[in-house]
Amino acid sequence: MVTFRCSASARSSYSITLLPGDGIGPEVVDVAKDVLFVAGAKEGVELRFQEMLMGGAALDAVGVPLPDETLAAARASDGILLGAIGGYKWDNNEKHLKPETGLLDIRSGLGVFANLRPVTVFPQLVDASPLKKEVAEGVDIMVVRELTGGIYFGKPRGFGTNDKGEETGFNTEIYSVSEIDRIARVAFEVARKRGGKLCSVDKANVLEASMLWRKRVTAIASEFPDVELSHMFVDNAAMQLVRNPKQFDTIVTNNIFGDILSDEASMITGSIGMLSSASVGESGPGLFEPIHGSAPDIAGQDKANPLATILSAAMLLKYGLGVKNAAKRIETAVTQTLDNGFRTGDIYSPGATLVGCKRMGKEVLKALESQK
Repeated sequence: MVTFRCSASARSSYSITLLPGDGIGPEVVDVAKDVLFVAGAKEGVELRFQEMLMGGAALDAVGVPLPDETLAAARASDGILLGAIGGYKWDNNEKHLKPETGLLDIRSGLGVFANLRPVTVFPQLVDASPLKKEVAEGVDIMVVRELTGGIYFGKPRGFGTNDKGEETGFNTEIYSVSEIDRIARVAFEVARKRGGKLCSVDKANVLEASMLWRKRVTAIASEFPDVELSHMFVDNAAMQLVRNPKQFDTIVTNNIFGDILSDEASMITGSIGMLSSASVGESGPGLFEPIHGSAPDIAGQDKANPLATILSAAMLLKYGLGVKNAAKRIETAVTQTLDNGFRTGDIYSPGATLVGCKRMGKEVLKALESQK
């Protein structure tokens, strides 16, 4: 069973590997690093940082998207904060030389298999949601996605030729009992700490892999009698997220469905610049990152929204290190900064104060430092 590195440890010092990556990654990580340091210090925790290359930045410097020394440093640390990976510059590279391959490789190398994606509509930003206010208001969902199995990794995969001589492409959606059981347990644990409701999303009316998924999630439910389990087909779940998202508390699903549904759910908030994520395994450090991309079109212009990365840093403290009070300090500081009317361009509305990445970071720091 996954145990997030938790409060039992009374350590006062931790090492954090920073992976700024590409595009706006270095800008948002730089801001989040300062916030992390101050939040830790407020709770008597010293955080030591080591910056390493990954993605396009690593390709340009050493010719591979995930250098061995980067993975070694990540494994040896207590938590990893990632900025963003990729950009137009590397789009035409061969698959093994794409920045995104580095992301798949580090997830695999760290053994992280559970992706936690909170979807929270901040009351200050409810008008930014594309959904009606009464639909979006109060949405607070956690999507738990299986990250290292399923169709993205299943074999056989590749290209072939059919009996008509046509070229074909094929992939394999495959899950083992152990893979399903461990992600189900993570999801039940998360749901238990939240609203006590878990919805498992599958396509068990068509796919054998989903039939096994539903069978195993139902079996694991007996270990968590305090959590209410429901099941939903993925096409219906996609509709319900738009129609009535407040019905969901915690969602668990496979790799490909989770990839799609978590992105859909993120748009309920009105800005992916606000959304954090965590990827955790059975042991070792977790990987924490904003869900937004590298946004090369605004890189280096001080326009990026650093709040998703700052909130990812809070998840690192909470789920990665078990320093929950420091995490709460960051979340409170972000809320206060929004209350004070500061907005980057992606979440701006008339009457607010338009600021850039650095200024937003300074305002969060100011709110943090004013806390007792």
